[in-house]
Amino acid sequence: MYEKAYDYLLKTLSGEQWGKIGNKRRSGVAVPLFSVYSSNSIGIGDFADLSLLVDWCNATGISIIQLLPVNDVGFNFRPYDAQSTFALDPMYLALEQLIDVSLKPFKNEIKKIRKSFPAGKERIDYRIKRAKLNLLWKIFETSDASRDPSFERFRRDNAFWLEDYALFKVIKEKNNEMAWEGWSEDLKHKQVETVCSIKETYSDNLVFQKWLQWQSFEQFRKAKKYANEHSILLMGDLPFLVSRDSADVWSHQDYFKLWLAAGAPPDMLYSKGQRWGMPAYNWENISRNDYDYLKEKLKYAENFYDLYRIDHVVGIFRVWTIPLSESMEYGGLRGAFDPLDENLWEEHGRTLLSVMIKNTNMLACAEDLGTIPPCTFKVLEELGIPGIDVQRWIRDWDKSYDFKDPGLYRKTAAATIATHDMSSLWAWWLFEAGTVDEELFKRKCREKNIPFENIAPKIFDLDKTLHDRLHWKQEITDPNELFYRMGIDGSQAKDIADLYLGTYGENGKFLKFLGIEESSVEEKNPSNFIKRVLEKVSESSSIYSIQLLHDWLSLDSLFDIDPWELRINFPGTISDKNWSFVLPLSIEDMLAMPVNIVIKKINEQTQRI
Repeated sequence: MYEKAYDYLLKTLSGEQWGKIGNKRRSGVAVPLFSVYSSNSIGIGDFADLSLLVDWCNATGISIIQLLPVNDVGFNFRPYDAQSTFALDPMYLALEQLIDVSLKPFKNEIKKIRKSFPAGKERIDYRIKRAKLNLLWKIFETSDASRDPSFERFRRDNAFWLEDYALFKVIKEKNNEMAWEGWSEDLKHKQVETVCSIKETYSDNLVFQKWLQWQSFEQFRKAKKYANEHSILLMGDLPFLVSRDSADVWSHQDYFKLWLAAGAPPDMLYSKGQRWGMPAYNWENISRNDYDYLKEKLKYAENFYDLYRIDHVVGIFRVWTIPLSESMEYGGLRGAFDPLDENLWEEHGRTLLSVMIKNTNMLACAEDLGTIPPCTFKVLEELGIPGIDVQRWIRDWDKSYDFKDPGLYRKTAAATIATHDMSSLWAWWLFEAGTVDEELFKRKCREKNIPFENIAPKIFDLDKTLHDRLHWKQEITDPNELFYRMGIDGSQAKDIADLYLGTYGENGKFLKFLGIEESSVEEKNPSNFIKRVLEKVSESSSIYSIQLLHDWLSLDSLFDIDPWELRINFPGTISDKNWSFVLPLSIEDMLAMPVNIVIKKINEQTQRI
């Protein structure tokens, strides 16, 4: 059925990459490395655990592992706000897999750390990073890495970024992790005499930072080799932006527009827009050096990945920017797109993506969700770059609001039930499907001078409100009835009508899409429902079907914990629940699950093996 369905991809600019990995249907799993663990893990999943994850993929017919970013985040632990887009985070090092060192003197200390930071706790205790680094320093002091030819080759091959990264890390450490913009002028601007003095005074510290990166490089590269030997592809996640307080920005200040902060314009979820804080790229300056920064980043990532995901790909075409002089209280309101002229967006995006395609063997994939100008989809299709089709959002908007048949999904895409920024399948069904976000609806009311407290009891069943989700009163069966109860003119409230039409009866529409009866969905045993949803997304015409690991595993026994907590990130919030989720079972447990046979059968039936 699909034998030649994707041959057109070989004729795109990405044709060489497609030819290398094969233009065939695949199934994938998306997972943060910090969320998995094995019996050998210490406090957090590590690079060595990827080999066990490869074994699980082989048992289930999955052939793509999509990782969240594993770049060095310092001590902020936000994967999309890293201190380097090159360096790996040493907290993912497997201590017992270090090379060219003797671990015998440190057996007791490793045992002590393992006891203090047992793997498999409900949330990651990120103090594990400091504990690992302290022990790694002791181990490093007993090594003779400077004489290792492979270490020397690593330093030479990665001179573009490694020297500046090591300097940045050492200076930050000696300044109590102060952001580089607060450093003295000589440090901020890398004055030659000051840099030479640091290199002389802290030579061992600098070598240590490079040694950590070398060890990470060797472990991650070993994991990729194992994956490829077992016909599994690794997909990396390359964040579009980098932290303002990063080695990249400090060492290449002319490559960034430091007077601007990137963000997002006002939309239906954020009435003030968003202000993320990372600086926008100065592409004009980067282009003058033949895009060396971009090329080197891809060159290094090739060591670990077969494919890479471009986060926030729309930013390649245009990015929303806010002057730093604007007050924080305005969020992203007082900003503008860069480039300002929308007639430039298409060619701007095409140029940058073409540079990326031509300078790496990895296949580019794109996160193209949100408010996206049409030129983005046009260029991605033209260049053979897969986007993302989210099952719960692929609907006949503005007409029937029905869920679209999976045969209508884009072929050049990865079909998914949810991303790391979304609720799991079962949490969506229990708490979000058929409901409206309370804060969003309140914003709509404020915009129209409607007193939310007065009208809410008339249109919502407030006794059912949970997790800030509002349930419509079932007797409101059309928008006119809704407008009447709210006391407003419907002609001035199309956005509220869209909210109502897109959510009222959503559960029934989804069941119709699945072809099952409501009575078959058992709250205490939802495996049949989840199985049908996974089958449906896998049946899509999209070349890839990539699901969150906990959605795959929800076919079995994950529901001993609150499904709402099965989430990696709650966007727009600052919480210790973000970027700390750990699966309630080890990878060894996953390998023994009977449901693996069911997952493999789904992939076989949908021709993804």
